[in-house]
Amino acid sequence: MRLPVPDPRDLLHVLERAASATEQLLAAVPRTVALLDDAAALLARVDALVERIEVTRASADEVVRRTAATTLRADELLASTTPVMQRLKALVDSMEPSLQKLQPTLDRLAETTEPKEVDALVALIDRLPVLALKMETDVVPVLDSLGTVAPDLHDLLDASRELNDMLAALPGMGRVMKRIDEEQASEGRG
Repeated sequence: MRLPVPDPRDLLHVLERAASATEQLLAAVPRTVALLDDAAALLARVDALVERIEVTRASADEVVRRTAATTLRADELLASTTPVMQRLKALVDSMEPSLQKLQPTLDRLAETTEPKEVDALVALIDRLPVLALKMETDVVPVLDSLGTVAPDLHDLLDASRELNDMLAALPGMGRVMKRIDEEQASEGRG
């Protein structure tokens, strides 16, 4: 096969096409430069975005680390409260029958008790140690001695009656006793 030999017209046509291609190439250079500038700006924005993503990832890692530590502490706290909760449950379960029986009484007490009564009860409780001491040191010994005093009081009353009878037998004492009785009646004692 034979190759065609180019003639001068073909060369002119090739040169025209080369000039046109060169023009197109030269016309594309500013667009290419603009595209490169846009690509550089885009790369800068991508770099900034990647940097922000890294900062966010580091923050997220820190949050995850702190959350893991908090979860661990919460698990430890929960584990330490489990025995207390079990004891508390057992205590409440053991008290339930008594509380069920006391419920009506507590309801009535809550409905009928006024604040002034609670204040009086608190004041009484505050005084109980002093009252208990006085009872033990003053009242109980007197009560113990009343058993021995009673016969003496009876003897004293008998002697007083005999003395009154003897005084009544003295001349003029009847008038004196009548005047004493009248004075006592006017004072409201008789």
